[in-house]
Amino acid sequence: MLAGIFELPWWGYIVVTLVLTHITIAAVTIYLHRCQAHRALDLHPVVSHFFRLWLWLTTGMQTKQWAAVHRKHHARCETEDDPHSPQVLGIGKVLREGAELFRKEAGNHETLEKFGSGTPDDWLERRIYTRYPSLGITLMFVIDVLLFGPIGITIWAVQMAWIPVTAAGIINGIGHYWGYRNFAADDASTNIMPWGILIGGEELHNNHHSYASSARLSNKWYEFDIGWMYIRVMQSFKLARVKKVAPRIRFDWAKTKCDLDTLQAVITHRFDVMGKYGVMLKAAYKEELNKLHLACKHHGNERVTLERVRHWLHLDEKDLKDQEKQALNSALKHSVKLQTLYQLKQDLAAVWARSSATQEQLLKALEEWCHKAEESGIQALEEFSRRLRCYKMA
Repeated sequence: MLAGIFELPWWGYIVVTLVLTHITIAAVTIYLHRCQAHRALDLHPVVSHFFRLWLWLTTGMQTKQWAAVHRKHHARCETEDDPHSPQVLGIGKVLREGAELFRKEAGNHETLEKFGSGTPDDWLERRIYTRYPSLGITLMFVIDVLLFGPIGITIWAVQMAWIPVTAAGIINGIGHYWGYRNFAADDASTNIMPWGILIGGEELHNNHHSYASSARLSNKWYEFDIGWMYIRVMQSFKLARVKKVAPRIRFDWAKTKCDLDTLQAVITHRFDVMGKYGVMLKAAYKEELNKLHLACKHHGNERVTLERVRHWLHLDEKDLKDQEKQALNSALKHSVKLQTLYQLKQDLAAVWARSSATQEQLLKALEEWCHKAEESGIQALEEFSRRLRCYKMA
C-alpha cells in the first residue's frame, strides 16, 4: 500500500486532523463572520486571501454566499424568513440538515443581492473560487492523500464534515436552543459554553447577537474567545485592525438620579438591562408564581400552567399571540405584584423603543420609570431601579 510523504503514529494523525479543522474554524469565525459579514475588523490582504484560499479548499463556500445568508439570519432572526432558526424549523431539522438549509438559502438570488454587498469580487473570486467550488475540495483530497497516504482519505472526510456539523448544525441549532444567556437579546440566542475553543469562540452566540458588530465575542471575565486571541496576535503584527468591540458595562455607584449619560448607557446595554431584570426579580417571580398557580387551580383555571405563565412573563408583549395575552392577563389578576413586575418590564422596554422621541423626552421617561419602580413597594424592583440609575458609558 502506498505511503504518504509523512508517516505518523496513530495519535499524530488525530493531532493533524484537529489542527487542520481548527484552521478552518478560525477562517470561518475571523474572516467570514467577524470580518466579512459584520465588518468588525479589517484583515491584511495576505491573511484575508489565505483564509479565502483555505475555505475554498476545505469547504467550497463562497464569501458572498456565507455573508449574505448570515446577515439575513440576523435581519430576520426567529421568523419564517430566518434561513435556519430551530425555533421555527425545529432543533432536529437544523441539526440534521443545517448544511442543506445553508445551500438552499445560498442559492436564493434575492438574498445574495440584498445581503451580500461589499464582499470580494476580484478576478480570483469570479474566475476560480465562485466558478469552480468543487475544484478546491478535490485538490484538498489529493493533498491529504499525497501527504498522509490512505489515512488521508479519513482526514479529508473529517475536514469536509467539520463545518456542516459544527457551524451549520451546532451553532445555528444549539446556539438558538440550549445554553445560558448573559443578555436578553430579541431572539433565542444562547451561549453554549463560556469557553469558546472548539468552535473558535462561536460558542458565545448570545453575546454575539447582543453586540453583533463586535470583534470580541467574550464578555464576562470567565469567558474565553480563542478567535479574539488570534485577532489580538495578528493585531500585534499589524495583520489585523479591530474596528469595534462590545462596550464594557460600567457603573457610577454615587449616582442617585438619571442623566443623559445614564440614558445612553441604558440604551446601549439594553440587553444587559433586561437580562438583569429577569435575574434580579427571579426570587420574586418564583414566590408569586407559586401563589398564582394555587389561585388558578382554586378558580378552576388549570389550563394556565405555571410553566406557561413563567414563559410568557419573560417575553415582550408584542411576541405573544392574542390568546396568550388573554390567558396571561387572566392569570395576572390573581397577583398584583406580578402585574406590577410585568407591566414595568414592558414600560422599560418601551423607553428605548420610542425612536422618534428626543433625548430629553427619553430621559424623562426613564426617570419616571425609576420613580414608579421605587414607589412599587417591591424590594427587588427598588434595588433594580437604584442599580439602573448607576449605569454609565465607559
